[in-house]
Amino acid sequence: MTTLEIKGDWNIIKGNLKQKWARQTDDDLQLIEGQQDELLGRIQKRTGETREAVEAAIKEYRAALAA
Repeated sequence: MTTLEIKGDWNIIKGNLKQKWARQTDDDLQLIEGQQDELLGRIQKRTGETREAVEAAIKEYRAALAA
């Protein structure tokens, strides 16, 4: 997954991620600008989810937006 893949619909995805993992802060989710690995790491740390689960959730939200 590349930063460009996430960037397009990021504001909507960000809202979905906050709903799924309410412990995320806006500061955490603003890291998308060139810091995708750190963003995924923060989500993992706060939620206990695997990197794969976090990436799958983001892809799922992107697919829903494309539909």
